[in-house]
Amino acid sequence: MQFQIIFPILGILLVLFSTSSLPPIVVALIYQEPEAAIFIYTFLLTFLLGLVLWFPFRHLNGLLRTREGCLVTALFWIVLGSVGSLPFLLMESPALSITDALFESISGLTTTGATILTGIEQLPRSILFYRQQLQWLGGMGIIVLAVAILPMLSIGGMQLYRTETPGPVKDTKLTPRITSTAKALWFLYLFLTTACALAYWLAGMNLFDAICHSFSTIAIGGFSTYDGSMGHFNSPLIISVAIFFMMVAGFNFALHFIAWREKSLNHYIRDPEVRWFLATVAVVGTITVVTLYLSGTYSLSKSFRYGLFEVVSVATTTGYTSSSSFSSWPLFLPMLLFFTSFMGGCAGSTAGGMKVIRVVLIAKQGMRELRRFVHPNGVFTIKIGDNAVSPRVGEAVWGFFATYIVMFVLLFLALLATGLDLTTAFSAVASCLNNLGPALGEAAFSYQSLPNVAKWLLAFAMLLGRLEIFTLLVLFTPTFWRY
Repeated sequence: MQFQIIFPILGILLVLFSTSSLPPIVVALIYQEPEAAIFIYTFLLTFLLGLVLWFPFRHLNGLLRTREGCLVTALFWIVLGSVGSLPFLLMESPALSITDALFESISGLTTTGATILTGIEQLPRSILFYRQQLQWLGGMGIIVLAVAILPMLSIGGMQLYRTETPGPVKDTKLTPRITSTAKALWFLYLFLTTACALAYWLAGMNLFDAICHSFSTIAIGGFSTYDGSMGHFNSPLIISVAIFFMMVAGFNFALHFIAWREKSLNHYIRDPEVRWFLATVAVVGTITVVTLYLSGTYSLSKSFRYGLFEVVSVATTTGYTSSSSFSSWPLFLPMLLFFTSFMGGCAGSTAGGMKVIRVVLIAKQGMRELRRFVHPNGVFTIKIGDNAVSPRVGEAVWGFFATYIVMFVLLFLALLATGLDLTTAFSAVASCLNNLGPALGEAAFSYQSLPNVAKWLLAFAMLLGRLEIFTLLVLFTPTFWRY
C-alpha cells in the first residue's frame, strides 16, 4: 500500500471540501446570523487539516492503483463525514451529541436524508443551507469534482472515479479523458440543479427554498427546510416539478450527456434500463393510487397526486414526503414502497438502491435457470437490449446481490440486538442501506430516539450503500492488505 500517495490526495480533497463552508458564511451574513463564526471555524480547521496531510508528501509521485483508490475513497468519506459534522456540533440550538452530529453529516453526504432533527424550520438559514449543500456535494461525488478541477489528480484519477461512481459498470467513460468526463458530469449536474431551482421558484417557492430543494432533488437526497417536507407547500405544481426532476435525476447521467451532445431524446426510449425503471414506477404507482382511493384514504385526485409523488420519491430513493408519511398508509403500501427502494434508480444516477440494471440482470438470470431446468442441454444467452451480457458481469451482479443480502441481514440482526422492534429495525436498515431516508415504526419521522449504537450501525449502512458495498467492505478483507 502506497500511503505516501494516499495522504497528499486526501489532504488536497480536504482543502477542496473546506470551501463548502464559504457559501453558508455568505448566507449567514445575508440573514445576519451569528452562525457565520461556526462556518469560519469549520473552514479554517478543515483547510489546515488538509494542509497538514498534504505538505509533508507534496513532492512524492506515484501511480494510484485500484487498491489505493478504494482506500482514498473510503477514508475521504469517513474523514469528510467527521469534518462535515463540525457545524452541527458547534451550533448552540439544538445541542447535538457527537453521535447525532456525525449521523446527520453522513446522512447528508451519502444523500440518505435520514435525520435526527425536528423543528427543522426553526434552524438558522445558514445551517439549513449547509444541510442541503452536503447532499448536493455528495450526490455526484466530491471526488469526481476534485478530479474535474485538479489536474494533479488526473494520474490514476480513473481509479477514484470507478470507486466513487454508482452503478455496476464503471469502466465506460463519456469522454476519452477522465478529467473531461468529470467536468461533463458536473456541467450536467449544475445545469439540472439550476433548472430545478428555477422551476421551483416559478412554481411558488421563495428563492431560498427553491435553491435548497433543488440541491436535494437533483442529488436525490430528500433533506428539506421544513419538517413537513414537500407537503409543507401544499402545491400540486411544486409536487409536479419534484416528480419530474426526481425522475430525471434517477436516469443514468450518461444518457443526459448523450441527449445534450446529440440534441435528441430517442436514446432514452431505446435504453432498456430506463424502460424497466419507467415500467416499475408505472405499475407500483398504479397499485398505490388505486389502493389509496379504494381504501378511502384520499379522493381520486389526491390519491393520484400523493401516490405518484411518493412512489417516485421512494423508487428514486429521494425520500421526500407529501401530505403525510407513507408509513401511515393502509394495508401493504408502506412495505411495497420499501421493497421498491431496494431496486432504486438507474446505474450512473445519483439514486441509491441496488440499481435497476442489476435487478433486471438478476431477473433474466433467474429465468435462464428455469429454462435450463426444462432444457438442460440448451444454450441461453442473457441480453440487455440487443447486447449479450458477458458471464463476468453476471457473476459480479450475483456477487453484489449476495453480499448485499448478507450485509442487510447482519445489520438487521445487529439493530434488533440494540432493542429495536422488528418493523423499526428492518425499515431503518433498508432505508439507510438504500440511501432512502424515511423509515417505519420508531424512525418514521426522526431517528433521534434510536440508541447511539443503532445510529453508528446505520451510519455504516449509509456508507456501504453510497459506496456500493464493495469499495468499503474490501477494506475488511486480509487480501486487500496482504501485498
